[in-house]
Amino acid sequence: MDKIIVIDFGGQYCHLISRRIRDFGVYSEVMRPSTTKADLEGVEDLKGLILSGGAASVYDKGSPRCDKSILDIGVPVLGICYGHQLISFLEKGDVTPGESGEYGITDLKLAGGESKLLKGLETKERVWMNHKDIVKKLPAGYKTSASTSHSPIAAFENKDKNIYGVQFHPEVTHTIHGNEVLRNFVFDICKAEEGWDTSNIITNIILEAKETMSGSKAVIGLSGGVDSSTAAVMVSEAIGKDLTAVYVDTGLMRYKETEFIEKTFSKFDLNLKVVHAQKRFFEALKGHTEPEKKRKIIGKLFIDIFEEEAKKVGADFLIQGTIYSDRIESGITEHAANIKSHHNVGGLPEKMKLKLYEPLRDLYKDEVRKMALELGLPSEIITRHVFPGPGLAVRILGEVTPEKAEITRIAGHIVEEELKKADLYDNVWMGFAVLLPIKSVGIQGDARSYKYPIVIRIIESRDAMTANFAKVPYEVLETISTRITNEISQVNRVVYDISNKPPATMEWE
Repeated sequence: MDKIIVIDFGGQYCHLISRRIRDFGVYSEVMRPSTTKADLEGVEDLKGLILSGGAASVYDKGSPRCDKSILDIGVPVLGICYGHQLISFLEKGDVTPGESGEYGITDLKLAGGESKLLKGLETKERVWMNHKDIVKKLPAGYKTSASTSHSPIAAFENKDKNIYGVQFHPEVTHTIHGNEVLRNFVFDICKAEEGWDTSNIITNIILEAKETMSGSKAVIGLSGGVDSSTAAVMVSEAIGKDLTAVYVDTGLMRYKETEFIEKTFSKFDLNLKVVHAQKRFFEALKGHTEPEKKRKIIGKLFIDIFEEEAKKVGADFLIQGTIYSDRIESGITEHAANIKSHHNVGGLPEKMKLKLYEPLRDLYKDEVRKMALELGLPSEIITRHVFPGPGLAVRILGEVTPEKAEITRIAGHIVEEELKKADLYDNVWMGFAVLLPIKSVGIQGDARSYKYPIVIRIIESRDAMTANFAKVPYEVLETISTRITNEISQVNRVVYDISNKPPATMEWE
């Protein structure tokens, strides 16, 4: 089976490159920057090599660098962002700080002439940038194939060596024809052939789970989302009754979530244990307002409960449905920047009695949804919107209380109900409500009111690494606003979040 290897230099979108290639039906995996030429020569059916983006500057001491010899591995090489700069640096070109940063959508102008990598693109393309350093001077034997107003060398190539570089990110959906660039590299330049699909992933994970937990018992944190549900079904196939699924009602769950979990999973051959821990969570969060602190508290309390339940059944392993976008935003890779602590990742205590196993750790949300469909999970699980591990705690800015949780829960339920009525629910990544820690003046019933505002966030995304706010019709937004202010007595104002990711994140905390 043909393979494309991606070298990880710490970029937030490194695994997204690999994932895009797997979408093409070609196997791809990520390797560390310390990967050597000898390591790559040991990869069977290697067809191409991609050097990812990263947060460092190639000229700084201690920045991640691969051995220059991998450029001579005998397969085509593509550098993206940091990788683009690193190729130039290793080949004796000149990389310097730009006069200003280049972040977000920008216009790319093709230089003209034949370019295998940029074949099929228009003379002017919209691409997504995220950098400050630029390639100022090319190494000998290289030529410029595209530029922007900020980056005179925004793409280059060396046809003799079959080495290419782009300063922009073709893997993100904001680059309109990014997939075409990657396809050109994978199929036209690397000559790779399709041979990979979702069933390969399921088989491999079940085999891995059997090997990892052979003869052991495990508990899984079951939230009812597609990630943990998919992980539970696959691990159950691997170790059967040695798995106990633990659902923790934190008091920060979706509207009538516990009833939904009990009804849905009664149809599966799972050992389901429901733990009612609302009081423990609210007491632990009392007085805390800082987002990272709240995540850490929730993460620790989850682990305490899982360890208590694991002790009851004699389990050695804790399984979590952590996916790649959770891990990369927690700075889990060697050179990645930390954006936030995910309760499945950054919220874990340093000392934990259970061994952690994350079967979905290298996958993205829509990959997991495809697997869930193949595994026979119900559509209610597969199509439901993403819900954060810490629950409503990260949708309540400031201190978390039972009253605020109920306000946010009902508001979020209204958002989802109206999206479904308008046939928009399945077309967006998620829609939810955020409660702000302030109050504003309003008029209700001919009297002055002083109540909470609710923020509505509805976003479109493919993989959670980037996102756009959804252009929801005003009529739908007005209905949502009217219902929230009519049905929730503590709210008198509703606003709509029109921020994309980046610069914003999906959630507010």
